[in-house]
Amino acid sequence: MKRIWVGTAGWSYDDWAGIVYPEPRGPGFHPLPFLARCIDIVEINSTFYRPATEAMAASWVRKVDGFPDFLFAVKVHRSFTHERVAAPSEAAAFLRAIGPLIAARRLAALLLQFPWSFVRSVENEAYLEALFRLFTGQPLALEIRHSSWNDQSFFEFLRDRRVAFCNIDQPVIGKSIGPTAVFTRPDFSYIRLHGRNAQNWFKEGAGRDARYDYLYAKDELGDWVRRIRDLAGSSDRVYVITNNHYRGQALANALQIKNMVSGEKLEVPAGLLKQYPLLEEIVKRIRAGQFNLFDESSDGPSKNGAE
Repeated sequence: MKRIWVGTAGWSYDDWAGIVYPEPRGPGFHPLPFLARCIDIVEINSTFYRPATEAMAASWVRKVDGFPDFLFAVKVHRSFTHERVAAPSEAAAFLRAIGPLIAARRLAALLLQFPWSFVRSVENEAYLEALFRLFTGQPLALEIRHSSWNDQSFFEFLRDRRVAFCNIDQPVIGKSIGPTAVFTRPDFSYIRLHGRNAQNWFKEGAGRDARYDYLYAKDELGDWVRRIRDLAGSSDRVYVITNNHYRGQALANALQIKNMVSGEKLEVPAGLLKQYPLLEEIVKRIRAGQFNLFDESSDGPSKNGAE
């Protein structure tokens, strides 16, 4: 039975062109069925910045119709986590918009991502309590980045409310929380790997690309593979998301993790292999001297490519 889903945070990045995705792209190309050939899940990050629509969510479901095990995680809008002014009506609207994902059983989790400045306090715990109620019945995962929350009493707080604690990898600077392997919800655990670019993590003016520009070494991934296996022994499922997206590094590391967890050789996009030759050791070979690489003119099953 499948227990570990590995994938990337987002799929629409200009710097993935010619590395992850072929250039030029063929007619009918769409990134989702292309990615679904080699990873198991994507985290939708656009919903953090602007609401989705039901039509968009329905389109996402259609694009992966040929991949029955493929799942989506959805990052909840920043009004709930950064601005902290969201109302019940806004939560209801958010859930309606992603209704097609829920109806199709494609929703892995709703991610509530809070900033490093969100520290543990009585007031902030009360806010979390209220926020969890807004999304009652949904598979919630909570990401907090400040070490003040790294406490058994808080983990029990999450267990009592059936909210998954998001284990993260980030530059450990000052009061930043370090790597963990905590499970607080029996049906799934959640992991996000942001990279370890300490130089730019808190640097004023550093853009998104600079902050997440990091390629994990194999031994660094090995530490996380051990945590993934520990969590798989306690949870029904483990969702692993790589967020070091710059120039396709997230996909490269996601594929390495999949290989290390399963021991299986994998399909690797040709451009990604060219950019990161270290992936050659995990590429599936169909006969001596020949790689089973994507046909770069195709984005998956024909019924998806025609949409």
